[in-house]
Amino acid sequence: MAENVPWTLAAILIAVTLIAGGAFGGYFYWTHRPMGSSAQRLVQLGDNVTVDYIGQFGTGPQDGRVFDTSIYSVAANDAAYPKSLEYHTRGVAKNYSTLAVHVGGNTPSSGYSLGNLSFIQVVTGFWQGIVGMAPNQSRVITVTPALGYGPTITACTGTYPLSYRLPVFQTLAGPAFASRFPGQVATTGAQFNDPHYGWTVLILSANSSQVSIENLAKIGDVASPQGWQVEVTNVTSTPGGNGSITVENQLTPGDTGKILGYDYAGTGPCSSQSKGKFFISAVDVAKGTYTENFNSEVQGETLIFTVTVIDVFVPVAKVA
Repeated sequence: MAENVPWTLAAILIAVTLIAGGAFGGYFYWTHRPMGSSAQRLVQLGDNVTVDYIGQFGTGPQDGRVFDTSIYSVAANDAAYPKSLEYHTRGVAKNYSTLAVHVGGNTPSSGYSLGNLSFIQVVTGFWQGIVGMAPNQSRVITVTPALGYGPTITACTGTYPLSYRLPVFQTLAGPAFASRFPGQVATTGAQFNDPHYGWTVLILSANSSQVSIENLAKIGDVASPQGWQVEVTNVTSTPGGNGSITVENQLTPGDTGKILGYDYAGTGPCSSQSKGKFFISAVDVAKGTYTENFNSEVQGETLIFTVTVIDVFVPVAKVA
């Protein structure tokens, strides 16, 4: 019997260790567990949650269009869920998953991490809207610009005439010629197509410092230099090296919010900030103008989020 005592003590110690380890593991799981649908606790400030969502415009010319979603079936169904101008598809179904969100406005830039999840900070109206929700509950949240992506920055918009003129004859410095017509060799008498308007360009003379050209546009020429059609409506020219090409933007008020343009010249307001992309935010036929908006399309708009809470991860400090 005496020889069995050490084994008995060892067994007891192992049992105690397992019980203690199990108790700690159980406590860790309990304090970090995802709250299931049967849990009574609702989402509170400071929690971390996973959600599915559909983000749609609630105002403006794109009212009702989806600008983002975590749900593949929504992303793949353009008929039932038409998409916004700047909507970015994530491709196949495996690229769509729930969004891990920190409920509050004090998320560190690196986010909060738990397991393989990293909880990010979202716009104020979004996280405020899910406070009080239960797991597996859905809610429609309205987010105003003040609680969303902010107002439209007027400095990032530009209003231009529907009809404008370009010169028939131009003299360009060597670097300007190379920038405007990349890949073209400046040789007197050479002809090539303008990369944006499509009409024929004739090099009248060229030397090491400058190049003189003639734009051989014709009435009726049609092109899409920025993402919509323009048409040449008049051409005047004189032998003395003067003349103009009148170009008409083929835009109507119905195009507002439906055309995504590209500022190929890079001269638009906030063009570098928006990577040259803008959308048509107004067309005023009476004034003969249209407006290019280089803001993000969600700025200045009220947004509608349909949100479903999936799991709630309760911070340790909040568990008694």
